[in-house]
Amino acid sequence: MSPQELMQRKANATPRGVGVMCSFFAERAKNAEIWDTEGKRYIDFAGGIGVLNTGHLHDKVQAAVAEQLNKFSHTCYQVVPYELYIEVAEQLNQLTPGNYAKKTAFYTTGAEAVENAVKIARAATGRPGIIAFGGGFHGRTLMGMALTGKVAPYKIGFGPFPSDVYHGLFPNPLHGVSVEESIASVERLFKYDIEATRVAAIIFEPVQGEGGFYAAPAEWVRAIRALCDKHGILLIADEVQAGFARTGKFFAMEHYDVAPDLMTMAKSMAGGFPISAVVGKAEYMDAPAPGGLGGTYAGSPLALAASKAVIQAIKEEKLLERANQLGTQLKETLNGLKAEIPQIADVRGLGAMIAVEFNQAGSHEPDADFTKKVQTKALEAGLILLTCGVYGNVVRFLFPLTIEDAIFEEALQKLVAAIKA
Repeated sequence: MSPQELMQRKANATPRGVGVMCSFFAERAKNAEIWDTEGKRYIDFAGGIGVLNTGHLHDKVQAAVAEQLNKFSHTCYQVVPYELYIEVAEQLNQLTPGNYAKKTAFYTTGAEAVENAVKIARAATGRPGIIAFGGGFHGRTLMGMALTGKVAPYKIGFGPFPSDVYHGLFPNPLHGVSVEESIASVERLFKYDIEATRVAAIIFEPVQGEGGFYAAPAEWVRAIRALCDKHGILLIADEVQAGFARTGKFFAMEHYDVAPDLMTMAKSMAGGFPISAVVGKAEYMDAPAPGGLGGTYAGSPLALAASKAVIQAIKEEKLLERANQLGTQLKETLNGLKAEIPQIADVRGLGAMIAVEFNQAGSHEPDADFTKKVQTKALEAGLILLTCGVYGNVVRFLFPLTIEDAIFEEALQKLVAAIKA
């Protein structure tokens, strides 16, 4: 069946609200490559939106899931538990930053992890309020959308949203927001919108994902931590996109000298299998009563087997070092184009969580049209790229950290050609 026929079936059978970027259909994939139903090959720099740090069908992941599938696929952990849940929880309790006793609960999606982090924070503090930040993305559920600081396309037509959710300014010097102005915006919330003693948690992404791959400045993270400590507020780090080696650390919060009270994670946690987690201080994680946390598919044994294999692969294949190496190479390539391409406003990122931002030539105005053209030209050449940013003028890079050197070089050549075109 042709891609055109499949697209017509898609239009007839599925809603337009599920936006789809590509007009072709995947047939098979391995590591950083995808082949469509007509045999055309693509290099995948999208990674399933940050899900495939260990690539498509990593050998360790594939073998671990196959082995578990031969034992059992599902019991519902809350009905009949299994050791794998405990084993991976123990590993995450050790791997996550923070020198304190921790506990971990598993879920299925990143949004579900965020929802439960909010529940845990409210149960632990007895307070309702949550503060998030402009440009942040925390999911497509109602609470996730309420927390998300980006209206289009995520919030249009879906309100009203849950109450007691407020937004501060995220520090972004490129867009005119200093660290001091960001902290002041949170302080203003305490004056104008909600008293600090009613705030349960402040949630932020150490590196904003959909917002444009802006890394939180270290001094800002310290200031937010101090603000939380002053007012008895829990600090939630949302690492759904930044976790599992993407930034050159297991978790992006390791780039900072303070630790959160709760962390959410998902995406690359299981190499393409759906799972998420909340990890946090044991005393806070124990605040909800038995039965208050969980979910029918939460902590799927297949996904947990995959997650255990991902952790093993990151360690054994030195993917933290690999992330830094690939990220440096990509940044050097992009920075080398600045003299020739005046639209390049910024090249930034931690590890392999890299982005390039485009403005109109000779201006500070975002250039979403140029950005879209780069993405389109790259796709025509067989390179899959994602855009992001509040203004749609950022290309983000989420290639597998396991990508072969020759394929990475080929992809960079296609990228350079797309930008120049």
